[in-house]
Amino acid sequence: MQTIPSFQKDHDALQKGLYAQTDANGITTFDLRFKTPNAGDYITPKALHTIEHLLATVLRNGREKDNIVYFGPMGCRTGFYLLTLRLGYDEVLALLKEAIPAALALSAVPGSAKKECGNYLEHDLADAKRELCAYLAVLEQL
Repeated sequence: MQTIPSFQKDHDALQKGLYAQTDANGITTFDLRFKTPNAGDYITPKALHTIEHLLATVLRNGREKDNIVYFGPMGCRTGFYLLTLRLGYDEVLALLKEAIPAALALSAVPGSAKKECGNYLEHDLADAKRELCAYLAVLEQL
């Protein structure tokens, strides 16, 4: 089997940040790297799950909602994937700088009721907001 693109990245060289790769179908995968890989600091499962709910909701309701294909966590717990159509790096960087403060303004986790979520007990809004604040500071440096 061929090695998929995300496994072809040199994880020893990756740092916190925002990375993009466009495939042959025009879908751009953005790697929202909250944590440096293999550095021993990972997003907790509860915060990861909550960030997924927060940003997926904000992005899919935002101004570029028609260009958002998917938003979800990396299994390694170092960040998230955002798949888009027709959006370049600078557009997504600006979009994230809008979406994260909107997510931080939420006082409850969207879609976190038992009938809405497959693991409704695994959320941590405070830790998710701490991670989002830290990542926003990374984005402000780009």
